Amino acid sequence: MSTEHSEKKRPLTPEDRPTITPEGEMPQKKFYRSRAHCNPLSHNDHFDYPFHPDKMDWSTHYPEFKNKGSDGLRPEVLDIGCGFGGLTIALATLLPTKTILGLEIRAKVTEYVRLRIVASRKEHPGQYQNCSVLRSNTMKYMPNLFQKSSLEKIFFCFPDPHFKKKNHPRRIVSERLLSEYAYFLKPKIGRLYTITDVEELHNWHVKHCTNHPLFRALTKEEMDNDPCVKAMYSETEEGKKVERAGSNKYMAVFERIDFNPSQMSLTAENFFTDEKFDANEK
Repeated sequence: MSTEHSEKKRPLTPEDRPTITPEGEMPQKKFYRSRAHCNPLSHNDHFDYPFHPDKMDWSTHYPEFKNKGSDGLRPEVLDIGCGFGGLTIALATLLPTKTILGLEIRAKVTEYVRLRIVASRKEHPGQYQNCSVLRSNTMKYMPNLFQKSSLEKIFFCFPDPHFKKKNHPRRIVSERLLSEYAYFLKPKIGRLYTITDVEELHNWHVKHCTNHPLFRALTKEEMDNDPCVKAMYSETEEGKKVERAGSNKYMAVFERIDFNPSQMSLTAENFFTDEKFDANEK
């Protein structure tokens, strides 16, 4: 095969493709639609991530944001599976002193959110400097990006239900992942937010989060007093679609508790005599 023929047949690179949306203009969603979900455990696309979170440079994500605080510039609020960025954008104005980061696994959708943020910054000077988006697989790379006790809020809005039992390990809320989220959230401050239109998935969230020793469910009064709950309910594109369809939305919020190992009632000495683990129990 000649070189000339090979060059004609090579696949297009991002640089070869025509620009759909000029930088600074608001993108049109119709050009960035993608499959609603993918399997995060077998998603093998290339992702850039640092060897250690200390190596992550967040300055390019928040170039004009000034409220860095004593901990330096890094995300404090995560919108995991941010979709087309409705909640990410809303949180930027709701929490103007916090750094918001949308995380999305789909390349086209991530680019849409990036362009949407750039256009919003241009249209509203001085605003939306505290929000950004990053393409990543959070089921794999969160430890490479975020430090211990560095996050205040994590949102999971309308995640893939993965209905089949064999696919439950793909769910974004699980025993293992909850321990990771607890590691990243600030004790007594950190909150984990969930919303779905699938009641069975909501029950799964409540069961696993309630059973985890590092989380407690917020009361209805506490949720009513949290403005982020209202934003989560009304600002996501998927939530608006559910509302138009007249379907129900199920929400739950959990606080990262401060855990003191010395307060554990179960120890190595009483493990086999505790009634939950009594080896002699019939």
